[in-house]
Amino acid sequence: MKLLRYGPKGQEKPGLVDAGGQIRDLSHHVPDIAGDVLSPAGLAAIAALDIASLPPVEGSPRIGPCVGRVGKFLCIGLNFADHARETGKEPPSEPVVFAKAVSAICGPNDDVEIPRGSDRTDWEVEMGVVIGSRAKYISEAEAMDHVAGFCLINDLSERRFQSERGGQWTKGKSHDTFGPIGPWLVTRDEIADVQDLDMWLDVDGERRQTGNTGTMIFGVAELVSYLSQFMTLEPGDVISSGTPPGVGLGMKPPTFLREGQVVRLGISGLGEQRQTMVQA
Repeated sequence: MKLLRYGPKGQEKPGLVDAGGQIRDLSHHVPDIAGDVLSPAGLAAIAALDIASLPPVEGSPRIGPCVGRVGKFLCIGLNFADHARETGKEPPSEPVVFAKAVSAICGPNDDVEIPRGSDRTDWEVEMGVVIGSRAKYISEAEAMDHVAGFCLINDLSERRFQSERGGQWTKGKSHDTFGPIGPWLVTRDEIADVQDLDMWLDVDGERRQTGNTGTMIFGVAELVSYLSQFMTLEPGDVISSGTPPGVGLGMKPPTFLREGQVVRLGISGLGEQRQTMVQA
């Protein structure tokens, strides 16, 4: 299934994309794409509905973040060896973990703000992993049973804030709109091999990033198990799993986003995003 949330910011309703690409309203069956709705039982209940009987959503509504009430927005740094090297770092021996503020989350096609005082706002196409059931001290073999599905994420960064303003990555990762997620959450059963999905990102029509989830240093199951050793993962938590090479920081010379530029990105099976850069 492809689950999404649509409508004005803060008033999103739950929906489902049918086989013909039509958005169907789920609001009479579930309160949101969040919490226990993401559990195996919750997803099974949605899958059992007669999709054709769900009301179609007319027009072209705004698409919101595909997960509501996200508790934790966790990110994995330097998870592609060639990306690590382009930033001047060696590939890590275990996952590099940091957090984005959940207030950074926005819809997949919402405008992205360049922070005040920023001169190094950068792009990063990433695959998101959405937790569906509580996970604590789980093994790698158990990990995928706790995953509801996957989504597309642009893990935007302000590189100067990230690296030169006191040593913590979070402040360079958490500006409002620095976490577009969606357009939809694709449930686990629809993805044949999560470690074989093509990734891409364009800036003003020029290809900047090309990659595949198969070249991740730490795969999805390993990441979910690893994180569960340090914290309890709850339904609706989102893990952004790392970016392939081609970020602005790694270009020669380094190149960053400017007001008015348009970023498009996608991952096979997970949809596409489009954002226009605006000044905060």
